[in-house]
Amino acid sequence: MKKTTLLTTIALSLAASPAFAHLNPAEHGSFAAGFSHPLSGLDHILAMVAVGLWAAMLGGRALLEQFQEKCAAVFRPELRKNKKLERFRVSVKNGNALVVPAAFVGVMLLGFVAGLYGMPLLILASVVVLGLLVALALRVPAATGAVIVGFFAFFHGHAHGAEIGAAAFASYAAGFAISTALLHGAGILVGLGLGRLGARDKALVAMRIAGGATALAGIALAITG
Repeated sequence: MKKTTLLTTIALSLAASPAFAHLNPAEHGSFAAGFSHPLSGLDHILAMVAVGLWAAMLGGRALLEQFQEKCAAVFRPELRKNKKLERFRVSVKNGNALVVPAAFVGVMLLGFVAGLYGMPLLILASVVVLGLLVALALRVPAATGAVIVGFFAFFHGHAHGAEIGAAAFASYAAGFAISTALLHGAGILVGLGLGRLGARDKALVAMRIAGGATALAGIALAITG
């Protein structure tokens, strides 16, 4: 349990690290400006990691186990027809951990385009809601999860588009999309790490605590402005 608590603390500390200013695309390039943008605001960081944590809850463990089995099959041909591997494949198909973050990144890019034309924002609400989804350990089909996070992703993408400045469209978009995907990956890895360190119920409690802390942080940001 101590290791689980330590991992949770580290994850929250990283998320709460002071944000740095947006990079000037004229000095650092459009890609670097886009890559740094999701990392320059606590609201973005919290939402991205929360998406990864929730994705890990929905199907991360099955995905990791399937990957390990496939790696073993490369070196041991007799495992390629293993029925256990087939069960993992079905499990992942029903709740793929990558569907939810992939939907977020995709819809965020649509929001980015809309942001160039000045549509309204809904950022802090996403931090609160996504944090609550983790805190409640809400389990839904991957497609439903994709729709939920996609709704909020649109507004995160809008924020990126509204602050594009002098950056070039394509490279700036590629930068923040990759940065966002990495933050999702961090959330998934934290969730998987917690699940492998101890009893499943204790790991779930730690993840739910992290989700609750994320929601509270979103409320605090909304109050303090």
